[in-house]
Amino acid sequence: MQKYNLLSVVRRKKYQHYGDCLHRYPNLLNRDFHADRPNQKWVTDISYIKTGQGFLYLSIIRDLYDNSIVAYKTGTKQNIQLVLSTVREARRKENVTAELQLHSDQGFQYTSQAYFRLTQSYGITPSMSRRGNPYDNALAENFFSILKTECINRAKPRTYEEARLLIGEYIHFYNYQRIQLKTKLTPMEYRRQFVA
Repeated sequence: MQKYNLLSVVRRKKYQHYGDCLHRYPNLLNRDFHADRPNQKWVTDISYIKTGQGFLYLSIIRDLYDNSIVAYKTGTKQNIQLVLSTVREARRKENVTAELQLHSDQGFQYTSQAYFRLTQSYGITPSMSRRGNPYDNALAENFFSILKTECINRAKPRTYEEARLLIGEYIHFYNYQRIQLKTKLTPMEYRRQFVA
């Protein structure tokens, strides 16, 4: 192929450049998934949900204390605003102290100036996985796997709206009804025990 300057018919992938990586953070989590109290360690990530209309992107924040989903947002674009709105929602719902770590991968949304400014304004300490190391953010990925296996792959949503409804219903079920193997309680039952 080189000799005759031939190319395969497979479409070559174009590299998408989202701008310079502005902020990287130390890996504070470093696979220590234990939290002594709510809102001490959060993990965040984005996944895609396949629908008949295309991909719906789901951004979540999961609390490592009880594995609950603190906040989530969906959107048809995987952009910085999706992540920022998820962080704002989590901050609106929960008491955040200076000890809170928010762990992510090195996606462009989490290295952006806007993410840096928002976490600074909320007093949240960002933590970041090493490049090419998925294990540090395994508990965010784990939730996506559970959601897709138990809900999305069975229902096969046809529209964005159908997927949004399924995600909302499932997250409510997951937080309030689905028993965790480790604690024998739902995430919210376990969380309430700390408050009581």
